[in-house]
Amino acid sequence: MKVRIIVLPLSYFSSYLFAQTQLDESLSSGVFTAQLATTTISQRFDNSQTPNNYATALGGQLKYETASFAGFSAAAAFYTSQDISFATGEVKKGEQNSELSSTKGNYTQLAETYLDYQYKDFNLRTGRQVFDSPFADSDPIRMVQNTFEATIASYTTQGLTCKAGQILNWQGYDASLENGFTPLGKNGAWFGSLAFANDSFDTSAWFYRVSEMANLFYIDAGVHLHVSDDVVLHGSGQYSNQQELGQSGVEAQIFGALGRVEFAAFTIDVAYNTIYSRKGKSSFSGFGGGALYTSMDTMILDNISTGHQSQALCATLSYDFKDLKLFYAFGEFSTNKNELGEKADIIEQNIGFEYNINNDFQLSAIYAKENDKIDSNTAQNNWDRAQINLIYRFKGKNG
Repeated sequence: MKVRIIVLPLSYFSSYLFAQTQLDESLSSGVFTAQLATTTISQRFDNSQTPNNYATALGGQLKYETASFAGFSAAAAFYTSQDISFATGEVKKGEQNSELSSTKGNYTQLAETYLDYQYKDFNLRTGRQVFDSPFADSDPIRMVQNTFEATIASYTTQGLTCKAGQILNWQGYDASLENGFTPLGKNGAWFGSLAFANDSFDTSAWFYRVSEMANLFYIDAGVHLHVSDDVVLHGSGQYSNQQELGQSGVEAQIFGALGRVEFAAFTIDVAYNTIYSRKGKSSFSGFGGGALYTSMDTMILDNISTGHQSQALCATLSYDFKDLKLFYAFGEFSTNKNELGEKADIIEQNIGFEYNINNDFQLSAIYAKENDKIDSNTAQNNWDRAQINLIYRFKGKNG
């Protein structure tokens, strides 16, 4: 029997040791980030037997992300929200507001866990991740933002960005906190996009194929004019064509326009959207807050778009003074009469502020009020709600 002796060169061990050292440094040089938050919310209904509801929750996020090793990095993040019992209404009496922590009063999820690869201008990320696009976005308006199980590739060069990928599942406030990660359609959604931006112009085009729901095409464009050091003008337009797949009922055309004036510390926005949908069909704003210029804190045009031509007109005034931002928004959402003579006309108003106490603390609040101009006796669109958020963020390097 012959014994074969393999002699490895010293450079092999040197390379191995160097790679191992680099990997160890990548893990030990990772970064922890955390966000602690408390939110209180209450809603009061007008002229109805629906009980008022309220809740206060404590929670946040804890995330660890490794440093890059040969272009690769990884991350994981827990999200949690827990109702504070003495400051939350009773579920049995219908007094609990479930928007913060679900009807169970608690929610904990491994909301992010992904592998990331970066090579020059190319990026590939797969796993549970935060993603923002016209028809799938994080929408961080309550305690738990949306995240997606997806594989997404992107390439950016000289102001041009290309993205493509597949999204399978999602979780968060908009996905319902009752079920954790839930599917986007039967087989998820495929998407692709092309975007360009510079100081004076931006445009993007997106296509989504959501299985057994719809093909969604979206395009927008905006121009930005710096009149002086204190005055900037913006104008934008958007269009979406939505074609039904299966019997989902999603089929519509959406048009939108937005004008903005920034002068000194003030900003004025005026936005308009209109939706054309056939009998029994409606529009779809996506998985999250949606792309429409006219979306308010609660009201979106989708809610009244079925079988109507519907429109929304919104105006916002905001004032920024150092670390304080004040804002007021007014929106009217209405439809033309359908073949049965039915129509809708709903007003929503939002007023609030955001205050960055320092680099770590942020305090914000919003008061929203809805009124149905046609039927003031229903609970659905006749209410007011208040929400206060306090957030503390910090970052720490491992080791």
